[in-house]
Amino acid sequence: MQNRDVVSWSAMISGYHQSCQCKEALEVFHKMQLSGVEPNEVTMVSVLASCAVLGALETGRWLHSLISRKKLALTITLGTVLVDFYAKCGSIETSIETFNDMPRKNVLTWTVLIQGMASNGKGRLAITYLKSMIESGIRPNDVTFVAVLSACSHAGLVEEGWKLFRSMTDDYGITPRIDHYGCMVDILSRSGELIQAYQFIRSMPIQPNAVIWRTLLGSCKLHKNVEIGEEALSEIRKLDPTHSGDYVLLSSIYASVGRFEDALRVRAEMKTRGIKKSPGCTSIEIGGSIHEFFAGDTGGHSDSNQIYAKVEEVVRRIKQAGYVPKIEDARFDVEDDEKETSVSHHSEKLAIAYGLMKSRPGEVIRITKNLRVCSDCHAASKLISKVFEREIVVRDRNRFHHFNNGNCSCNDYW
Repeated sequence: MQNRDVVSWSAMISGYHQSCQCKEALEVFHKMQLSGVEPNEVTMVSVLASCAVLGALETGRWLHSLISRKKLALTITLGTVLVDFYAKCGSIETSIETFNDMPRKNVLTWTVLIQGMASNGKGRLAITYLKSMIESGIRPNDVTFVAVLSACSHAGLVEEGWKLFRSMTDDYGITPRIDHYGCMVDILSRSGELIQAYQFIRSMPIQPNAVIWRTLLGSCKLHKNVEIGEEALSEIRKLDPTHSGDYVLLSSIYASVGRFEDALRVRAEMKTRGIKKSPGCTSIEIGGSIHEFFAGDTGGHSDSNQIYAKVEEVVRRIKQAGYVPKIEDARFDVEDDEKETSVSHHSEKLAIAYGLMKSRPGEVIRITKNLRVCSDCHAASKLISKVFEREIVVRDRNRFHHFNNGNCSCNDYW
């Protein structure tokens, strides 16, 4: 096209976002800026949504200031995507501020904020905002209840979760969907009530799907329950036999209780079935650019040598503060004497090391992981936040972890 207007540019940006090519969406927006075409609300919604996926807080903040400078109206749509963006970047306080600045809000706006609180470990605050939502005259819908039940699961609020689950039907006439049952399984199993969670699944009036059983399996790893973990994987095999994470979870459960032969057998089964584990990838935004790191990748970044040297320094200093590497989180295909090195080269640690190198002293380090953060990186991140006096915000596949002065917002309940 020789002539492109704001509709043309916005369509391309939206297309990239919807096809999960968010870095490309931001690149197109940059070209749009250079071309001199002014963005509108539709453009901003797609760009901010892409920033939310990438965890690109700096870029999104600049966009927010651009919205203010251009005097674009803070409509329900634009305001809601801003609330969602800040929540998905781990900046829940700014998300709340933006929410409060909105002149009008609908059920989606409230739900997005409650879900953001859930992901950031603010379970009780999420329940408080649900009450405020109802008091303001906005009726919660089925998605709102998924959000607040998720908040209960992340904060260990079992009794509150049960009350909300019953209230959904008794007070609002909402028939529970598979997502609501999944939240209840997560609430019960995450709190250690694995038998009750298993019985709950068996008593469900609808057929449990692979996600329900996968939720139970994940908690079996947390609580090292082999028997129920085996049963969960047996059910998952019938529904979704090629998902690599399920086999990795059971293998990890075996390893955590010292059954290494069984762990290796599960890994061998994955190989036989042609199932490959998704590689861990962690990204960090520095100076408006997204940098990606993969576990053990020695040549993927121009500063690789300096990054690995920084990792060695970080590990040495946190060991002095009491860090003991959890070699059970190392890859199974490395020799025993290399397992400690393997866990020290996980993608999270590489990204944090790069953040320590490239950011200003005292600046918050924010990283995004495509998988669930492992227990070793979780323990290491707590100590890094204390030793290097940095707040570290880690967004993994399930939730946010805010590390500060040796503690995590999840209270090790994740």
